Amino acid sequence: MKKRSYIQYLSVPFAVLATLASCQNKDVKTVVEGNVTDQVYVAPGEYDEFYAFLSGGFSGQITAYGLPSGRLLKEIPVFSVYPENGYGYSEETKAMFNTSYGVIPWDDSHHIELSQTDGEFDGRWLFVNGNNTPRIARIDLTTFETVEILEIPDVAGLHCAPFVTENSEYLVSGTRFSLPIPQKDVPISSYKENFTGLINYVSVDAKTGEMDLAFQISMPGFNYDLARNGKGKSHGWSFLTTYNSEQAHTLLEVNASQKDKDLMAIINWKKAEEYLKQGKFTERTTSYFHNLIDEKTGIAASQEMKTTRIIDPKECPGMVYFIPVPKSPHGCDVDPSGEYIVGNGKLSADMSIYSFDKLMAAIESNDFAGDIDGIPVINYESGLHGILTKPGLGPLHTEFDGKGFAYTTFFISSEVVKWNVEKLEVVDRQSTFYSPGHLVIPGGETKKPFGKYLVAMNKITKDRYLPTGPELAHSAQLFDISGDKMKLLLDFPTKGEPHYAQAIPASKIQPNCKKFYKIEENKHPYVAKGEGQAKVERKGNEVHVYMTAIRSHLAPDNIEGVKVGDKVYFHVTNLEQDWDVPHGFAMQGAATAEILIMPGQTRTLLWEPGSVGIYAYYCTDFCSALHQEMSGYMRVSAQDSNVPLRWSLGENIEDKVEIPES
Repeated sequence: MKKRSYIQYLSVPFAVLATLASCQNKDVKTVVEGNVTDQVYVAPGEYDEFYAFLSGGFSGQITAYGLPSGRLLKEIPVFSVYPENGYGYSEETKAMFNTSYGVIPWDDSHHIELSQTDGEFDGRWLFVNGNNTPRIARIDLTTFETVEILEIPDVAGLHCAPFVTENSEYLVSGTRFSLPIPQKDVPISSYKENFTGLINYVSVDAKTGEMDLAFQISMPGFNYDLARNGKGKSHGWSFLTTYNSEQAHTLLEVNASQKDKDLMAIINWKKAEEYLKQGKFTERTTSYFHNLIDEKTGIAASQEMKTTRIIDPKECPGMVYFIPVPKSPHGCDVDPSGEYIVGNGKLSADMSIYSFDKLMAAIESNDFAGDIDGIPVINYESGLHGILTKPGLGPLHTEFDGKGFAYTTFFISSEVVKWNVEKLEVVDRQSTFYSPGHLVIPGGETKKPFGKYLVAMNKITKDRYLPTGPELAHSAQLFDISGDKMKLLLDFPTKGEPHYAQAIPASKIQPNCKKFYKIEENKHPYVAKGEGQAKVERKGNEVHVYMTAIRSHLAPDNIEGVKVGDKVYFHVTNLEQDWDVPHGFAMQGAATAEILIMPGQTRTLLWEPGSVGIYAYYCTDFCSALHQEMSGYMRVSAQDSNVPLRWSLGENIEDKVEIPES
């Protein structure tokens, strides 16, 4: 077996790059040219042209903005509990946080992917990865609610995820940190002998969007960082950048930067499908959770999955290849034609652009420099379209405008650089404020970008906004890219860390937005579809309140017969059948502050009274002029009391029939 027999590349002292100033002295008063107000102003009553979905990084959430105004439209809770609407607190949504590690109510969301049909955004679903506890979530874009979370087993730091294929056949991901598989107690210093990487293919049901872990590919123990899938002529292939091909396990900032070149993995996933059908995989016992909300009941259920199918490249020729990429790569992006693949090296002075046709020709002619663990390494020069020389310092991410130009962020030199993909010539550069990570052009990673705006998501915000203590608001900056030169239009603050974003014309989502849930289609087991169905039931020490909410009262609004030590479940159904009329519900002293219920929906809050007395509950979402009156009382008696279970609305509760315990 050959190990790293491809040519050794000269090392470049990356410290030279690292010591260059990241925050240049820019004149903030002169960066905007002319009057750009008209280009970003959206008058009251008018709509933005695009939705932009930004991941929240360490917040674990997604935020939706309008472009070009930068208006914050909504925060969509995904991997972290969220008090604004009770996500993760309501009984219906608690199961969304189940994992093989237990309940994990907070994560680190990174890369957003909109679903695609024929290489274009179709506006149906939004996918995002949880980086810390490896998970992929699906958001339904008719409701803007998270409806599914799938854990990915046997990987760590799922940074390289979830990258969608041309028809949303798969979401591709790779482990950032390789691990022993299966986990075992071994010395960390045995990294090279015991650590393995995995690249994961999650299938997406074409009709429902439901996810399933189709197969995993075992790989050498490198760090898999970012990926894109082929499109057009390169459809059926995946491209993933890796770093730490040195397989270091300590002080990676030095020890994982020893070589001048790292690697890009090139995977023929259609070939992998063929091997899967032939049974050339190993079924391995493991544990991971699949959490899915039932569309009819609105209740999440968890299923523990216990097996995965792993394909070994050594036993499946023609499925996986490597090619060298510049030192410590990060971005990995495919142009709209599917011909050019950009593999940036963070510590390289130049950028390497690969040609899909040349890669295929090299594979066809066995033009290899050797192999790594049985995976052929394509000769670097054989796969190159060419090199973009000295475009900037610290290239990270690239997107495309559909007009033959690419736009790349440079973290160290704090700029966005526009360059011609075919000619490999820089044509424009604009400063950012400061240190941009990802950038997004609406549709900029699809076959048909909308090359009108570019948003840079910056890591440092000094001098851009009013100070807010030690931590400043993170920043997104909007550029006009419709002309020959980029033009800065707008700064707008973001929530969490604006890690990555995707943007889509509003016309692809707006017409399909659900305005309310039809009450007749509500299959929740505790639904009350009218005030006549409102009731209270006791089952042992459980009390179930079938409650309704409609402007401007809750039914029932007087309840007696609850005892200390009971578990009281408030199942609140919002009877409204009108757009934008949610009701909230809060119970005095409840460990969960509140829940928010959309029109036609049922949500459940659990309350465990600890002492006798009279407790108030009320609607928390200002819903009408009589919102303040939308409230009620519950009487709590001692455990051995004989106060009967009764409830009422608009009547004297003393006149109500006593309900015997069941």
